[in-house]
Amino acid sequence: MGFFDKIIERLPNVTQPSQKKLPFKDKLKWTLIVLMLFFVLGMIPLFGLGNNALQNFEFLSIILGASFGSIISLGIGPIVTASIVLQLLNGSGLWKFDMTKPEGKKKFQGYQKLFSILFIILEGAVYVFMGGLSPSATYAGTSLYFNLEILLVFQLFLGGILIMLMDEIVSKWGFGSGISLFIAAGVAQQIFIRAFSFLPDPSSPGSVTGAIPNLFISLAGGDPTTAMLMISTIVATIVVFLLAVYFQAMKVEIPLSFGRIRGHGIRWPLNFLYTSNIPVILVAALMANVQLFATLLQKWGHPVLGTFSGSSPTSGFVLWISGQDLVGKIIKGSMVPADIAHALVYILFMIVGAVIFSIFWVQSAGMDARSQAKQMMASGLQIPGFRRDERVLERILDRYIWPLTIMGAIAVGFIAALADLSGALSRGTGILLTVMIIYQLYENIAREHMMDMNPMMRKFMGSK
Repeated sequence: MGFFDKIIERLPNVTQPSQKKLPFKDKLKWTLIVLMLFFVLGMIPLFGLGNNALQNFEFLSIILGASFGSIISLGIGPIVTASIVLQLLNGSGLWKFDMTKPEGKKKFQGYQKLFSILFIILEGAVYVFMGGLSPSATYAGTSLYFNLEILLVFQLFLGGILIMLMDEIVSKWGFGSGISLFIAAGVAQQIFIRAFSFLPDPSSPGSVTGAIPNLFISLAGGDPTTAMLMISTIVATIVVFLLAVYFQAMKVEIPLSFGRIRGHGIRWPLNFLYTSNIPVILVAALMANVQLFATLLQKWGHPVLGTFSGSSPTSGFVLWISGQDLVGKIIKGSMVPADIAHALVYILFMIVGAVIFSIFWVQSAGMDARSQAKQMMASGLQIPGFRRDERVLERILDRYIWPLTIMGAIAVGFIAALADLSGALSRGTGILLTVMIIYQLYENIAREHMMDMNPMMRKFMGSK
């Protein structure tokens, strides 16, 4: 591994701040700067782009924090892929990193950066040469077409490197991580546009994009059906947000004590959404891949997974695993019995998929009871009233972890399906991601601000 270690040392790197603890204002400043840069980069189109077949996969762009057709079309995809691959290798024991030591963490981060660059090149080439982002067909068969393909790959590579460095800036100089920030920013932008935009809606002539302006226009024009549709859309979004916040705040706290220090202890939190939003992200990614392959198969004349009309599935397996606005159909009076069966299949698919991926993630990412018990024992923690034994701790944790894994996955799968079927302003996956990210970001900012504003609290927490 010496050769790769030398490469990692020469990779582009964001310098750590010289201060041990950055002031709250500095962290906020750098977070806002990176956020503005992200929005600006999302408005820079790829030079030489002709066909943007990826624009039909809107929910995939939400997960990736990407803007298809722009210089950041790859989004956070390469970074997340690299992280997942390394975590799976580490969790399965095929490639161990000692995350309890600074050297192990540094090595993991170095290899994650190297893998990210490799995936940036790979995914950029796949997007371009597989026809997702391709030059104009008028140049097909000429040397200029190939040159434009290379230019597109280079632009995607440049955008991927910028996203990687911006993520590192947020991690070292700002709040949270750039990955979370970019996802939340993309979903928030989409919800804001769909809620307040006064621009005309290209898919519906005579109406505007925003639900709230549309609501007032329909009320003024005496169109109760459209008004009810807009009200249901707004209410569905609010309900999904509230449910996501409620489940995010639920947790089980296990009391632990330091074996060598009498009278001192902590509470080890196990969130109700134990695997967070990972299961629904993986389900959404699976659905995106199925739809992508179904589109390619239809173009090749073998629609075995189903057919599409534009970007909307019309038949086959892809139709059954796509969420449709059931509430909108009820308001319009166009709902048929098959729509109910479709909704039930979609809910079941989301829930079962989330449960399967949740179990898989717990086992592979080191979140099972045995791994958690080892981590607690390594920290010198034990449960009061029980002898200091890893097996005892593992049995007690097992009572909570597996029920939380299953129930949490059912909850996130149901909320995501509910948002899609109720016609919310964004995909259920995107809303879940945004709520969880903003909730964690709020806790982080509130904690940082409290530490800055209260010197006694800072001293109590052991910071200088």
